[in-house]
Amino acid sequence: MIISMNGTLVEETQAVVSVYDHGFLYGIGLFETFRTYNRKPFLLAEHIRRLTDGCQELGIVYEPNLENLSRFIEELLQANHLEDAYIRYSVSAGVEALGLPTSDYTKPTEIIYIKPLPPRDERTYLQGKALQLLKLPRNTPEGLYRFKSFHYMNNILAKRELGQYAWATGAEGLMLSEDGYVAEGIVSNLFFVKKDTLYTPSLDTGILPGITRAYVMDLAQQLQIPIQDGLYRWEDLIEADEAFLVNSIQEIVPVNTLYTPSGQAYTLGSGSPGTITRQLTKHYAQ
Repeated sequence: MIISMNGTLVEETQAVVSVYDHGFLYGIGLFETFRTYNRKPFLLAEHIRRLTDGCQELGIVYEPNLENLSRFIEELLQANHLEDAYIRYSVSAGVEALGLPTSDYTKPTEIIYIKPLPPRDERTYLQGKALQLLKLPRNTPEGLYRFKSFHYMNNILAKRELGQYAWATGAEGLMLSEDGYVAEGIVSNLFFVKKDTLYTPSLDTGILPGITRAYVMDLAQQLQIPIQDGLYRWEDLIEADEAFLVNSIQEIVPVNTLYTPSGQAYTLGSGSPGTITRQLTKHYAQ
């Protein structure tokens, strides 16, 4: 594949960063993952706003240029012969001396990765997928709220735990907060419905402030669906009428079954996507 590195297209085998890049040394870097529709990146401004805010918090001097970024993405699509694609845009702190910094990072490294979109399994969207409760808790965020940062060990350990549950093939893993509140999936934000009201965990649980999460919340308000964010327990999820997961690549994915670490299964509602899930999915697609 061909990727973009500091605005230059290069073969992926030729794209390298210095061993003194603080993204490598200390994990000081942020990224955004999104996809294109009809060759246009979806919710790009919102993704870049979150990235910019995070860079400011970390002392990374970063000035976004949406026009240039859109052009780089179009060039990458052409160079890789793709109509639409999965995009990861990373901003690493850049090269500095060994040791903790005392000033801002003024020369960050910008990398745009691209790959084909995963095949869409229509059966999952029609029937739903399972959600596996994990023993591993969601770690506390890096700052007041969680960054979409290079620090991904918590997610990787969660993915490894998920692979230990034979019955959970194809499932998403669900982490609770240290206080036992429902937090988020390994690569997704969570919503559930009870008595025609839509619920989602509060940012106070330490979850990522997901771009698709915010978009779906706005969409629900437009459709006059009552929505609340707050602190919820696993038991609240078990009693839900329907639930779904969201992220920028998979969009809205219904949940049909909940599993505990011991393998106990709970069917949500009728076991198929509920009315509000279907309504939001329809309008999201439009």
